[in-house]
Amino acid sequence: MTATLPYETWRAVARDHLAVNAKDGSVLVRIPVGEFEMGDGLEADCPKHRVRVDGYWIGVYCVTNRQYGRFVAETKHRTPEVVWQSGRCPEDKLDHPVVCVSWDDAVAYGKWAGLVLPSEAQWEKAARGPQGLIYPWGSGWEESRCRNDKNKGAEQTASAWGYPAGASGIGTYQQSGNVWEWCLDWYEGKYYAQSPTENPPGPQTGAKRVYRGGSWGHDGSSFFRGAYRDWGVPSASYGVRVGFRLARAGS
Repeated sequence: MTATLPYETWRAVARDHLAVNAKDGSVLVRIPVGEFEMGDGLEADCPKHRVRVDGYWIGVYCVTNRQYGRFVAETKHRTPEVVWQSGRCPEDKLDHPVVCVSWDDAVAYGKWAGLVLPSEAQWEKAARGPQGLIYPWGSGWEESRCRNDKNKGAEQTASAWGYPAGASGIGTYQQSGNVWEWCLDWYEGKYYAQSPTENPPGPQTGAKRVYRGGSWGHDGSSFFRGAYRDWGVPSASYGVRVGFRLARAGS
């Protein structure tokens, strides 16, 4: 269990809408079954359309370096480069999101933890909250609410529980800014036009996997929208800008 979570998180765990995953200490928030409007129509690949998603749980925070270190110690999986040095993460980065991880690395961690990457629909429903907002916090861009190129100073990533003012309506942190987050789906620019209306799983095949949320390296507001989509090759890591959070099925 990660001992340095914010006090308000530990208080909320006692209520039935939060749970702690025993294997890796991820705090998960419950999202009930229901419809939402996916896509915001501001890009060709994210037209507005309604989908129904079964109940699920999603990480309140990104997976941190501290958590990833336990995974590496138990499985001998490769360590991330750049931030980690000689196979170890610096103490001051332990509570930052793990980065320099590929989609394949994220899936391997999820299998170890007994969790999975969220689908695009699951990720977006959490990011936009019950009101279907453009950004997790509202309809307008406010750079102070998330880590981005305008406020990072000499740093890059921030603590996974920083920027609480940017939390979504269901309580997830940093689904806008800090790091991009891998999703389960293959990327296809025209998929929304033909996707199922219930639990869309993404295309069956592809060459690129989706990541979402924007990162500390961007200053354009579009990247930080809950509906904005980007992609990467699943076997590749994309430096210190891409991490992940996890989910699990069930209400």
